[in-house]
Amino acid sequence: MHLELPEKRYYSIGELAAAFNVNASLIRFWDKEFDVLKPKKNAKGNRMFTPEDVKNLQLIYHLVKERGFTLDGARVHLKESQKKTLDKFEIISKLEAIKNNLINIKNEL
Repeated sequence: MHLELPEKRYYSIGELAAAFNVNASLIRFWDKEFDVLKPKKNAKGNRMFTPEDVKNLQLIYHLVKERGFTLDGARVHLKESQKKTLDKFEIISKLEAIKNNLINIKNEL
């Protein structure tokens, strides 16, 4: 999944819910379920997610929504092979972005 988010230091839960096309409640739920997510909270108590959190959310989304992992399965997978999985996921994301760029170039010809 390739997200179109502007580069920022922090993202609100609403921005991420829109980018992932899910309810904010799902992101709050994943925040409670996955230790790898560590959003900051502002003075009002709203979660503010870092770019690292966004990468981890993308990985969780990929495992749960696209590959069909259970939450427990995704948690175990993240703990056992987080670095390897993240590297593969980043490679896949970059290849998808390149593919989309090539399709756009082809369509402009």
